[in-house]
Amino acid sequence: MTPDATRADECRATGAASASATAITAQAGAKAPAENFPVALRFLPRGYRGHLAAVYGFARSADDMGDEAAARERLDLLDELEADLNRLYRMVSRAGTAGSRGPSQGGPGSANEGPGGEGTGSGGTGYADADGGPPRLAVVRALAPAVVTCAIPAQPFHDLIAANRQDQVVSRYPTYGDLLEYCRLSANPVGRIVLHIFGAATPEREALSDQVCTALQLAEHWQDVAEDQRAGRIYLPQEDMDRFGCAERDLAAPYAAPKVRALIAFERQRARDLLDAGAPIVGTLRGAARAAVAGYVAGGRAALAAIAASGHDVLRATPRPAKARVAAELVRAYATGR
Repeated sequence: MTPDATRADECRATGAASASATAITAQAGAKAPAENFPVALRFLPRGYRGHLAAVYGFARSADDMGDEAAARERLDLLDELEADLNRLYRMVSRAGTAGSRGPSQGGPGSANEGPGGEGTGSGGTGYADADGGPPRLAVVRALAPAVVTCAIPAQPFHDLIAANRQDQVVSRYPTYGDLLEYCRLSANPVGRIVLHIFGAATPEREALSDQVCTALQLAEHWQDVAEDQRAGRIYLPQEDMDRFGCAERDLAAPYAAPKVRALIAFERQRARDLLDAGAPIVGTLRGAARAAVAGYVAGGRAALAAIAASGHDVLRATPRPAKARVAAELVRAYATGR
C-alpha cells in the first residue's frame, strides 16, 4: 500500500479531510473569485457574488485536483470531494425533513439525484460510502447557503467532478460529438448552476445556456492548444485534424503552420456560431441575471475575436482579449439581449 493510500485510509477512519484535499481546496477557494468571470463577481449584488464565489471555488477545486495534484492522488482526491458533496446534500435533505419542508422542484432531493439528495456520481473507492456527517472541506461547506437558498440540484456538481475524472483517462477526442459530450460535463453544469442562483432556471433557458457554456469551453480549448498539448491533452477532434491534414507533431511547433491556422479558424467559427445560437438567453433575463449572463457571452466573443486577431496562430502565444473589447461586447450583449 502506498503512503498516499495509507493517509487516505486514516482520514476515512478518523472522519477528517485529507491534507492534500484541504490544501488544494483552500488555494482554489482563494483564487476562484479573482480568476473566474470577474465581471459577474465584482459588480453584482453581494448575495449573488457570495453564491457565485462558492460555486467557482468548488469548480476550481475539482479542476486543480484533476490537473495540479500528483497524478497518483487525483482520482482519490476527486472521490473525496464527491463524498463531501454527498455529505452536504444529505445534511441539507435532513434539515429540510426536520423542518417539515419537502424539496423544492429541481432542488436538493429532485428526481435528478440519488437517494438523500445525492447525484449520480461515478466514484466508489471508499469515500463515496463514507459516513453521513457534515462536510469536512471548507469549499464544500461554503456551498451550503447557495444550495439551500437557490435550490441547486446536486447533479451539476457531480458532473463537474466526472469531467475531471474523465481527464485522467481520456486525452484525445475522435469526433466533435465526443468533445461536445465532454463539454456537457465540464462546462454546461456551471451555466445551469448560475441560472439556479438567479432563480431563472427553466428548460428553455438551460438549453440556451448549454450552447453558451459549450462555446465558452471550446473557446478556452482553442486558446490553450499549445498549453494542453504540453500537458499531454489534445481537444481538437481527430476527425477535424485529419480533414485539415494536421498531425499531433504540428501542435508542438513554435508557431502554427497554415494548415493548423485553417483548422483553428474552422473551430473558432463553429464555436462562434454556437455562442450566437445561445446568446438570446440574455434577452430572456432582467437585472443582475441579465448583466451576469451578458458578461459570459461577452467574454466568449472577445476570446474568439482574440483568436481571429492572432491570425489563428494559437501556438506562438495564447490569444487574450483586451479588457476594452470585453467591456464593449458586454454593453452590446446587454443592450441587444443577445
